[in-house]
Amino acid sequence: MSQNGALMGFVHRRRRGAELFLLVLALAVGIGAYAAVGLGVEGVVPADLAGYGGWLTALIVVAHVTVRIVAPYADPVLLPLVAALNGLGLAILRRLDLTYEANGLDQHTFARQQLTWMTLGVILFVATLVLLRDHRSLQRLTYTSGLAGILLLILPFLPVIGGEINGARIWINVAGFSFQPGEVAKVLLVVAFSGYLVLHRDALALAGRRVVFVDLPRGRDLGPILAMFGVSMMILVLQNDLGSSLLFFGLFLAMLYVATERPGWLVVGGLLFAAGALAAYTFVGNVQNRFNFWLHPMDYYEASPGSGQLVEAMFGMGWGGLIGRGLGNGFPERVPFAYSDFILSTVGEELGLTAVMAIVLCYGLIVERALRIALISRDGFGKLMALGLGAIIALQVFVVIGGVTGLIPLTGLTTPFLSYGGSSLVANWVVVALLLRISDQARRPAPRLDPVDDSVADSESTQVVKLR
Repeated sequence: MSQNGALMGFVHRRRRGAELFLLVLALAVGIGAYAAVGLGVEGVVPADLAGYGGWLTALIVVAHVTVRIVAPYADPVLLPLVAALNGLGLAILRRLDLTYEANGLDQHTFARQQLTWMTLGVILFVATLVLLRDHRSLQRLTYTSGLAGILLLILPFLPVIGGEINGARIWINVAGFSFQPGEVAKVLLVVAFSGYLVLHRDALALAGRRVVFVDLPRGRDLGPILAMFGVSMMILVLQNDLGSSLLFFGLFLAMLYVATERPGWLVVGGLLFAAGALAAYTFVGNVQNRFNFWLHPMDYYEASPGSGQLVEAMFGMGWGGLIGRGLGNGFPERVPFAYSDFILSTVGEELGLTAVMAIVLCYGLIVERALRIALISRDGFGKLMALGLGAIIALQVFVVIGGVTGLIPLTGLTTPFLSYGGSSLVANWVVVALLLRISDQARRPAPRLDPVDDSVADSESTQVVKLR
């Protein structure tokens, strides 16, 4: 082995060793929080701590071994960050299960169900890494992925399997299970957007009319962004889902801007967003209510529908202060849907602003690693795909945490890896697997072409014969 090859082998082995060390810390966070929940709520260590800890450890070990074998050059930080968030989320869900049971509410097993969904997510994580050896093969499925994503968004409208839960028609019911097809659609649309923009970014980058030092795009090139704007408005009006509408439009706009490097697209996207927001506020009652609850939360505290959820969350986070009341010493049951949309309010109340900042930092690191992967990727498709996958996490975290803290109106999305929700959890594990596959391809050393030594000749070397 050459000196350079030996060095690269040493580097990637160190990378996996660093990942293993960080995973041990992540498991300590998840299992330690689970034990602290039992001590805080019941005064004893949970009886199922060994079983829970063993299951969680087995899942993380399987994921790590898979990465070590099939993606040895992959990013070493992503998997530990995801493991820590997922483990902490399981502990918070267990805390909510216990408080719901103690207050005589419906018997819930959110933590156990979430662990089951995590198991499925890790299985798909492993399958993605094993079966997808080169992310560039997905570029052949550009239009297939786009069509499949649109069909998945249409499924909730079907009369037999489509269902409406909590006012949003974003679910399908199959064999007794509820599933959000939009969570799978966001991954497929990233693949479709990446393939489309790689092929057409040169045409989309052409400048049109110049307005105030900004080159606006040509009118003939507005078709894609107008089509995505129409899809987003369809999701908002027909599915009553503000969060997904913002997510899909923001995702396409971010990828379009990076692909073309034209600020004019941000101007056009901003104008379309402003027009859509004004139209939604005027004609869609649910959006108008959310804006009113955001601007004047105390005025609608006792109304129905009202802002009680947002106000109770603010009270809880304010009571938690900097370091929180401690696991088991708060009242998270006062916040409706504390296990999904508002799980961060439970964290803020019982673990304090310090834990909330740590969680935001973890999400920031995930997005930073995704952007780093996009920067070092050797192909345009991989760059755009890594950017899109990172944008999914960034946009989702922004609209969720922004809504819970009162920065923006509530949207209804779940906090990635933390909130209860099988569809979101499984899809996000696949997102991480795709990011690891792209990073492995980007960091893997290119094959070396050793120069031929002219001083060494063999029997097959060409010989020059001189004729006298």
